[in-house]
Amino acid sequence: MTMQYDVKASHLSGSGLMVSGRVRLKNLIYLGTGTAGSIDVFDTTTAPVSATYARSGYTVTVTKTAHGLSTGQTVGITYSAASNVSAVSGNYPITVLTADTFTIADLNTGTIAGGTACLYSTGKWLDGFNTSTGVQPFQVILPGEGVLAENGIYAVITNILFQTVHYG
Repeated sequence: MTMQYDVKASHLSGSGLMVSGRVRLKNLIYLGTGTAGSIDVFDTTTAPVSATYARSGYTVTVTKTAHGLSTGQTVGITYSAASNVSAVSGNYPITVLTADTFTIADLNTGTIAGGTACLYSTGKWLDGFNTSTGVQPFQVILPGEGVLAENGIYAVITNILFQTVHYG
C-alpha cells in the first residue's frame, strides 16, 4: 500500500455537513469544552433525526412521530445512555410497528427506560467518540485506509468546541 498524498481537511465549529460526496474519513481532531461531550459521525448529507428509544431484552423500540420509514430499511443510529447504559450504536435493519415507532434487534440485552434520546439517519453511522472533562484537543487516527463515506461526512456534536476531519 502506498501513501495517500491527496488528503484534505474540513473544519467546523458546531454540528453539520463537513464533506459532501464519496470520501474516506482518515482522521478526526476535536476539542472539548471542559464538560463531558460526544461527537457522532454519519454518512449522510442531511442532519440525523432526533428521536427517543426504550430497550426491553434485545428489542429497541424507537419513537419518532411520522418517521416515514419502511420495514427492512437500514438506519444508522446512535443512542444516549440512561443510567450509564445504552443500546449499541451501529447500522441496523428496522421493523416498522406503526407510523410513529420501529424496532431494532440490539446486540445486547437489558432494560432502558422509554424517552431516552437517540439520533438516526437513513445513511450509515460511521463512528462515535466521547470526551472527558478535559479541554485538550483529541485526535483519532482511523486504521488502514480509513472509513468509507458514500454520501458525505456529517458530524453531530455535544459539548465540543470544534472538529476537523481529514479525508481523501
